[in-house]
Amino acid sequence: MKTEPCRILLVEDDREMLELVREHLEGEGHTVTPAGLGAEAIARLKAEPFDIVLTDLRLPDADGMEVLQVSREAQRDVPVILITAFGTIETAIQAIRQGAYDFVTKPFALDEISLLVGKAWEARRLREENRRLREEVAGRYRLHNLLGRSPAMQSVFALIRQAAPGDANVLITGESGTGKELVAKALHFNSPRADRPFVPINCAAVPANLLESELFGHVKGAFTGAVSSRRGLFREAHGGTLFLDEIGDMAPELQAKLLRAIEDRSVRPVGSDQAAPLDVRIIAATNQDLPTRIRAGQFRDDLYYRLAVIPIQLPALRERKEDIPLLAEHFLSRAITASGKQVSGFTPETMTILLRHPWPGNVRELENVVERAVTLTGGGTIAPETLLLDASVGPPTALSLAQLPRRPTLQELTDEYVAIVLQETDGDKARAADLLGISKRTLYRWGRHPAAPDEPSEEEVG
Repeated sequence: MKTEPCRILLVEDDREMLELVREHLEGEGHTVTPAGLGAEAIARLKAEPFDIVLTDLRLPDADGMEVLQVSREAQRDVPVILITAFGTIETAIQAIRQGAYDFVTKPFALDEISLLVGKAWEARRLREENRRLREEVAGRYRLHNLLGRSPAMQSVFALIRQAAPGDANVLITGESGTGKELVAKALHFNSPRADRPFVPINCAAVPANLLESELFGHVKGAFTGAVSSRRGLFREAHGGTLFLDEIGDMAPELQAKLLRAIEDRSVRPVGSDQAAPLDVRIIAATNQDLPTRIRAGQFRDDLYYRLAVIPIQLPALRERKEDIPLLAEHFLSRAITASGKQVSGFTPETMTILLRHPWPGNVRELENVVERAVTLTGGGTIAPETLLLDASVGPPTALSLAQLPRRPTLQELTDEYVAIVLQETDGDKARAADLLGISKRTLYRWGRHPAAPDEPSEEEVG
């Protein structure tokens, strides 16, 4: 196996064996640091970084288990490969349970060492890549990356900040497309469980007769087709968060089993009489009015109260239209990155249409419309015709306006839009005007923002 050059700590008290393995590994391009005693190896681990540790299990002054322990404390992600004689295989297996990567028994072929080193290096690379991806994903859901300046969304963000550190169950309600899973992920990735699994399931997407097995697992032979055991999503989420989307669609008989699992903090797989303990935070979401379903006998009130320890209600996009320019610019930036197209922004007419549209599909619909517009545009600015929305859509209904905390004025919406473009251009007014397709004078006339409080002179406009 071809392996990238590694820094290897080789610990072996047999000088002849030490030199033989060292020469072989250095011949493959690795940098090898030799150590003949456990104390020397431990000192090296505390002083120098290594990619792999290869150590004999039996040393004159210590043993490989001590080297393993220090390695895990000083350089946690470094794979440790043990060299052992036949009689100490049981100890080597015990070491693997304590974190060693693998072991090789004496006598061995040098190619065995090469193979193990290659596998250990690949395992470490994958582990680091997984950690990087987890951090990248978690970063998307950090509170400072959540978008929304409206009072309604600021209230939601405040609730997330308060709820995230704890373990109380959360019920997120709101229309389809309002971002319920986004909020669930924000709660998870800003909690002490962030490094543990986030396991989502759409309860409405799984047939009722399969949802029980999907959630709680089953044992082999529990029912026709159960040819092997299944852990279930509750146990997959152990230590982390289980996100039950569309919980309002769960069948009444399964609601009872879910309630029991929450109360007992354990699950019993289908076909088993053994309960498995749980350490899971539950976040549920629905677009339905659960109190109404409770009154209709379609949802258990005791389950509702177990789930809604902390209720979070998400506003519809029509109730926070002041956030549309910010969201549209965010989705535009993402679509440009994905498509590679040279698109500079929205025309004023396009933004007016976006602000007037009622958005029955909420934020998800806005994202799709922007992505479609980028796909259909030839470049430059996003024109109204690329939205494929009805430009004749009138202003919001009286009900929609009544639901707004306060109806923003056209000047406020314009100011918001101009401020976003100026932020994107780092305050470069000439570039901002160019992106908007207007003159500098018009830019100043559009929005009286803090970055440009005064009317520009003729020279500045030119």
